[in-house]
Amino acid sequence: MKDIFIARTIESPEVDFKFSCNVLSLAGEAYPENASEFFRPILLALESFLEASDNKDIEFNFRLTYFNSASTKMLYSMFGLLDESASTKNRIILNWHHDKDDDTMLEYGESVKDDFNALDFRLVETELA
Repeated sequence: MKDIFIARTIESPEVDFKFSCNVLSLAGEAYPENASEFFRPILLALESFLEASDNKDIEFNFRLTYFNSASTKMLYSMFGLLDESASTKNRIILNWHHDKDDDTMLEYGESVKDDFNALDFRLVETELA
């Protein structure tokens, strides 16, 4: 499977999915004009990768500092794919990075932890720029 790298823009996150290393990362902000159009190919690639993976340790680093409601729906689809894979055949660590002063992102993380309990969820307090 070919790795994916999409550079960050003002309104879309950096996507660095190193399928070859089992390390997937999102960073920045996510409020693209058409969230479905932006995330659809990423979700399809992730789904293919997870279907082809068996008994792997996969690390997902989530470093978004902001995302809008349309992106939330797409991110929840992504977490759903990860959770399904974690409940059936892979160990998936979700590192939820949040700024120590950002209570909103912390609360989103806690909600994700509650909704997708097959993931090995880790809150990582940091200083994000």
